[in-house]
Amino acid sequence: MKQHIFLASPHMSEEGYEQDYIREAFETNWIAPLGKNVTEFEKEIEKKLGAGKAVALSSGTAAVHMALKAVGISQGDVVFCQSLTFSATANPIVYEKAVPVFIDSEQDTWNMDPKALEQAFEKYEKIGKKPKAVIVVHLYGICAKIEEIAEICNRYRVTLIEDAAESLGTTYHGKYTGTFGDYGIISFNGNKIITSSGGGMLLVNTKDAEERAAKVLYWATQAREPARWYQHTEIGYNYRMSNVVAGIGRGQLRVLQRRIEKKRYIFDYYRRRLGDLQGIQFMPQPKEGYCNCWLSVLEMSQECPVKPIDLMKALEEDDVESRPVWKPMHLQPVFDEYDFISQIEDLHIIDQETGADHSIAGQLFEYGVCMPSDTKMTDEDLERVCSVVKMLW
Repeated sequence: MKQHIFLASPHMSEEGYEQDYIREAFETNWIAPLGKNVTEFEKEIEKKLGAGKAVALSSGTAAVHMALKAVGISQGDVVFCQSLTFSATANPIVYEKAVPVFIDSEQDTWNMDPKALEQAFEKYEKIGKKPKAVIVVHLYGICAKIEEIAEICNRYRVTLIEDAAESLGTTYHGKYTGTFGDYGIISFNGNKIITSSGGGMLLVNTKDAEERAAKVLYWATQAREPARWYQHTEIGYNYRMSNVVAGIGRGQLRVLQRRIEKKRYIFDYYRRRLGDLQGIQFMPQPKEGYCNCWLSVLEMSQECPVKPIDLMKALEEDDVESRPVWKPMHLQPVFDEYDFISQIEDLHIIDQETGADHSIAGQLFEYGVCMPSDTKMTDEDLERVCSVVKMLW
């Protein structure tokens, strides 16, 4: 039987670095949401990325939520959010009873369109509802036009939050994603480029980073006051990362560059073997940046002789995982009531089954396929995937 090929799965270090840190946590009996691994993991991330302050949390979603809390987002506030992303980016906006406004993508990076963002600012300033924050996403490890977006946010004096959950290790002009905005989000979920089996990190890059990070830590540990008894003056959350999970993360961080190099190798392999097929192009690689290529994604044109669903089914029949590009948030039923800003004027539905529309985000969803990008894949695995694909043409 053929071995199953994963889209992206955990890959522990060959040297067993993770086990060393976990063993120390057990031997010292520090397995709670505090301990040496937690504090050292935060320091190592700060040093690696050049971030202000890092707070280790239970998930990337928790990090988004804490960033919004730190900004002071509350009921009725407007938050501009990239539409083409996973729902974890947008859900915390609604946790705080705020109002998401979704922004379309552009083709150069597949991420938030600065022109659409400018359009959104102009529209909402006219009605007296300037947003309190903007959430941009570095999709699949591709850096957004972050300098343009940061300039717009600075001009309007609005907080910028970077969802770098998928882009750990990606740089733009030599600077790491997650450090351009006031806040950065990292995820260590099981399918990410490195994993702690779960968990996330909030990066605080403001001038008062120490103070803001301390407040986030307070909220993330149930907002317990420094009293002899359990006293609370604010609502808190159980969001702190455990010492065991942090130990896994510390071990994984030591092999981050190795994982990035393998992800980039996989992307280049697909591009070499499949790039000449009619109707296929691969996700962009902005010349200003260095992409971690978390997932290798191809886009099939409308004229392509093969449809995305046919490609995914063929891979599935060979026991190979793939998946569609994220379905944009503005097309999700749960967010149906919220505004969407796009440079595309004609947004009619182009696929009744999926709900995809004519926006850039909608077309990427309709015609995009995430290819298996597991760092444990061998050349034989990669050739097997490519053979399945080429047989369809």
